[in-house]
This record gives sequence, structure tokens and C-alpha cells, in this order.
Amino acid sequence: MTPHPTPTRLWLVRHAAPLVAPGTCYGVLDVPADAQATRAAAERLATALPSRARVTHSTLQRCELLALELQALRPDLASTPDARLREMDFGRWEGQTWDAIGKSDIDTWVAAFATHAPGGGESLVHMLHRVAAALQTTQGWRTEHGVKDVVWITHAGVARCVAWLQLRGDNALPRPEDWPVAAPGWGEWEIRELA
Repeated sequence: MTPHPTPTRLWLVRHAAPLVAPGTCYGVLDVPADAQATRAAAERLATALPSRARVTHSTLQRCELLALELQALRPDLASTPDARLREMDFGRWEGQTWDAIGKSDIDTWVAAFATHAPGGGESLVHMLHRVAAALQTTQGWRTEHGVKDVVWITHAGVARCVAWLQLRGDNALPRPEDWPVAAPGWGEWEIRELA
């Protein structure tokens, strides 16, 4: 009997708290994260991660800062940027308060939750497709290079997309009431096994 291969472990690491006013819409708005909290998250992560992990990060600075702090502590964990790990693009809503966006615009998005591009930015379906493509690349690393642990330094929205894709796949259209709410806290992570 052939033994089952050990699944790849995907570490979904969320950046530290961003330096942005509460109630602000910021998906791809390139805001920094709190430096002290970023350093503390990197210290915890450096202790937890196994050797030979492959690290990639969102191209937004709040994730890149954490990747650089991690590499300073663990030079064996150099990270490469991947734009597919970015947060959702909210278009012209970026940088506005949710109150300023207006209820009718938000209601329009909720009514077509999966397919509407809020603020003219990116639809959830588009984001799910790019995260699914990143997952496919990650699974290929196991086959081609024997990588057992993959680390994504990313955002809550990406972690929710991974949860959805593992639960429903990339052909199911999410509705607001079905969408995963749970995500790692600031500077925290969750580990998911990839088949």
C-alpha cells in the first residue's frame, strides 16, 4: 500500500495593524503597519516557522514590512513578492470612510456580492480566481521542489478566500451570508493543509 504524501501546510499570516483611521476602507490602499507590532509579529513567526519554508508576501507595504522583519531574524526565510496575495481592490472607495461611501452603494455591492466590483475596483469572483491561481502555484512547489511549508504574508480577505476555496471551490458564487468571517488577527496566522 502506498503511503499518503504529507500535505503541504499553508501558513496564512496577516500583517500587523495598519496605520489608518478606524472606519476607513483600505484594500489596496498602500498604508504601512505599526512598526513595533510588525517587529513583534516577526519575532513570534521566526520562532514558529520550520526551516525550508517558502515565504511569499503581498506587494503592499504592510505585508512587505513583516516579510523584511522576518528575514532579518531568519535569513533562511527570504520572501518573494506576489501581487496575487494583495487585498481586494475597492477602487474609488479606497481611503474613504465607510460612512462616506454611502449605504446605497454598499447595498448595491451586497446585492451582487460575488460579481459587483465595489467602487469600480475588483469583484470577489476576480479575487477568488487570483487566490486560486496562487494556491495552484503553491501546490506545484510541493510536487516540483518538495516544499512542505508555504508561508503567505497577506491580508484577511485573502485568508477568507482560501477558506472559501477549500470549502466550496472556485466555481461557487459566495453570498454575504455564506462568506467566511473568521480570519487571523493582526500579526497572527492560521495553518491550513493543502491536499
